Amino acid sequence: MRNLCWLALLSCSWALADTQVKVEANTLLRLPVNGATLVLARLEVAEHATLLLPANLNELRVTELLLGRDAHIGIAPSAQGFRLVVLHGDLAAGSHISTRGAAGSSKKPALAGRDLNLRLENVRLTDLTVDLRGGAGAAGQHGQDGLAGEAGGCLWGQASDGENGQSAGNGQPGAAGGQLRLEVPADFDPQALKYSLQGGAGGAAGAAGQGGRGGAVNNCLLYDTVGGNAGQAGAAGKAGSSGPDGSFKRVPLTPISL
Repeated sequence: MRNLCWLALLSCSWALADTQVKVEANTLLRLPVNGATLVLARLEVAEHATLLLPANLNELRVTELLLGRDAHIGIAPSAQGFRLVVLHGDLAAGSHISTRGAAGSSKKPALAGRDLNLRLENVRLTDLTVDLRGGAGAAGQHGQDGLAGEAGGCLWGQASDGENGQSAGNGQPGAAGGQLRLEVPADFDPQALKYSLQGGAGGAAGAAGQGGRGGAVNNCLLYDTVGGNAGQAGAAGKAGSSGPDGSFKRVPLTPISL
C-alpha cells in the first residue's frame, strides 16, 4: 500500500516538495513520473546506481541531491529541453548526468542530445561528467547479391548471365549534440565539470551487392558450351555525415525558490 501511494504521488503533474527518492547501490530505477515537473526534497543515488527519468519529464527540482561514486542520472531523449535545479548537493567522484541522444535505425533517424539547463547552487563536487552527445546515424543497408546464371545444356539451351548486384544504401546522418546551460556560483571550479557535446557519428555506408556468377561452362562430348557473363556489382553507398556539435554557456546564478 505504501508503494502504491508513492507511485500515485509521482504521477501528479506537480509532486509535493517533501518527496524523497533513494536508489540503492548497484541497482537501476526507472522513475514513474507522468507529469512534466517533479519537486523532491531529497534525491539519493548510491554508488554504481542509476536513476532513469522519462522523456515526458521536463524539469526536476531537488532541495538536496546526493550522488555516490559512479552514480548515474539518465534523462531520456526529447525535443523538449530539460531543467535540473539543485539547491544543496554532494556529488562523489565519477558522478554522471546524461541527456544523450539515441542511435538511429532503419526505421527512424538518430535523436539529438537533449538540451540541459543545469543549475547548481550550494553543491560540492570534484568530478562530474555531463553527456549531451547526439545519437549515431544508422548504417546504410547492404545491397543484395545478384543471382547466379544457369548453365546451358549440351544439346539445347544457352547458359544465362548472372544478375547484377543491388546498389548499397547510404549511411544516415548523426544527430546534433545538445546545448548545455550551466548556472553556478562565481567561485565554481570549472575543472570539477567535464562535458561532452559532440554530434553523433554518421552511419557507415552499406556494402554493394556482388554480381551473380555467370552460367557455368559444360564439358560436352563433342564440344563445350559457352558460359554466361557474370553480373555487375552494385554501386557503393556513402557514409552519413556527423551531426553538429552542441554548445556550452555558463551564466551567473539568479535568485530562485523551489
